Amino acid sequence: MDPKLGRMVSALLALLLLLLGGMSSPSSPQAGLLEKVFWYMDLHQDEFVQKLKEWVAIESDSIQPVPHLRQELSRMMAVAAEELRRLGASVDLEDLGSQQLPDGQTLPIPPVILGELGNDPGKPTVCFYGHLDVQPATQADGWLTDPYTLTEVDGKLYGRGATDNKGPVLAWINAMRAFRALEEDLPVNIKFIIEGMEEAGSVALEELVRREKDRFFSSVDYIVISDNLWVSQRRPALIYGTRGNCYFTVEVTCRDQDFHSGTFGGILQEPMADLVALLGSLTDSAGHILIPGIYDHVAPLTEEEKELYGAIDLDLEEYRNSSRVKKFLFDTKEEILMHLWRYPSLSIHGIEGAFDEPGTKTVIPGRVLGKFSIRLVPHMNMSVVEKQVQQYLQYIFSQRNSSNQMAVSMVLGLHPWIADIKDHQYLAAKRAIKTVFGTEPDMIRDGSTIPIAKIFQDIIQKSVLMLPLGAVDDGEHSQNEKINRWNYIEGSKLFAAFFLEVAQLHE
Repeated sequence: MDPKLGRMVSALLALLLLLLGGMSSPSSPQAGLLEKVFWYMDLHQDEFVQKLKEWVAIESDSIQPVPHLRQELSRMMAVAAEELRRLGASVDLEDLGSQQLPDGQTLPIPPVILGELGNDPGKPTVCFYGHLDVQPATQADGWLTDPYTLTEVDGKLYGRGATDNKGPVLAWINAMRAFRALEEDLPVNIKFIIEGMEEAGSVALEELVRREKDRFFSSVDYIVISDNLWVSQRRPALIYGTRGNCYFTVEVTCRDQDFHSGTFGGILQEPMADLVALLGSLTDSAGHILIPGIYDHVAPLTEEEKELYGAIDLDLEEYRNSSRVKKFLFDTKEEILMHLWRYPSLSIHGIEGAFDEPGTKTVIPGRVLGKFSIRLVPHMNMSVVEKQVQQYLQYIFSQRNSSNQMAVSMVLGLHPWIADIKDHQYLAAKRAIKTVFGTEPDMIRDGSTIPIAKIFQDIIQKSVLMLPLGAVDDGEHSQNEKINRWNYIEGSKLFAAFFLEVAQLHE
């Protein structure tokens, strides 16, 4: 059967079941409303996919600092703002000024959308955060299709931004659209904050949140972020924590010029040898961080948390194969997940000043700079970690009796984030997932860092929920990024069910 015809048949069957259900047995008003909303979404899913195609076609790349891409970003924000206005939302495009780049170039920062639909004081207000910028992509990178032409293959919608984050933003809009099209009242007041610079570090966003704390955000009860993935291909998840990040550089200098190894090799303490020794002292072969005291403030593992890891749907063999890794450091699902999410990790990222081109250049670098980072977890303190790293590397360097100069700097510090899974909106999301997908969600953390969650939590001081829609194999940031049609449409239904559950629990 033709896929489009099959979807039409499914929608008609859903309508028939809805009518028969209404005739044969009474149901709660909430269940009846959801049936109508779900039917509407099934019937209009091709329109939802077409809208995603239009959004993916806009090359809203925030990473490459070139004027025409900043224009595309501004166009993307304007398109999204107009989509919200068509639903009846009031929308402001907040001008954040310009960005001064290290090369002296000045580029405009795309505006941030602050939108609002509904201001009934008797209803809870849910604020949704999303972003519409993307990572760079070209077909020459290894894409099988044009990354800016949404292409459906076997139910998979391929395109840059499909899952990160245009699809989830549109899924939220789809849920609103269904209620409006059916002339049903939204169960909640909705606010939006949608930006265009998330991939580039959310430039100027924190200042905007602080400025609007007592205005735009004053009535917000709950905050929802959908900028993550499940840990499974089919089982939904709720995310209740992310790791932070401290990024360090360690510089070793003999002089500002490189040396010829034939002329100076054997009579110098080479900066590269010092640096390799310093970097090699940070972890052992099992990945354990060797910096004294680094684990002292890691939150202890409770029995309740331990049980969450056992229940998570993760096929270890499939995960290893899809990762194309021969062997992980740990053998069990629980150990792997805990070391991804709830324990710190240290990664070495690169060396500036080293000869890394093809060929056999016999140079001794006169100055080298190593880069590494530590992923932080609750309740690690950034300033304490910074001091521990500096003291440890100074000690290691002193043991080498080198005449070179060494300097350690922390160039970036981002806090970890963790939520209370007993908050109302986590309970509401679990109920909504059970309604739409017929299963309990995996309760997971994210090993990466999403600074906006901690910013919202600290400044607005309201509960933050991470409610992902994408599957584990969606490939955000990589070639052939996709979102499954099923995830996109069922995710739209999930948001609609979530509105109703939040309203009910808030009462």
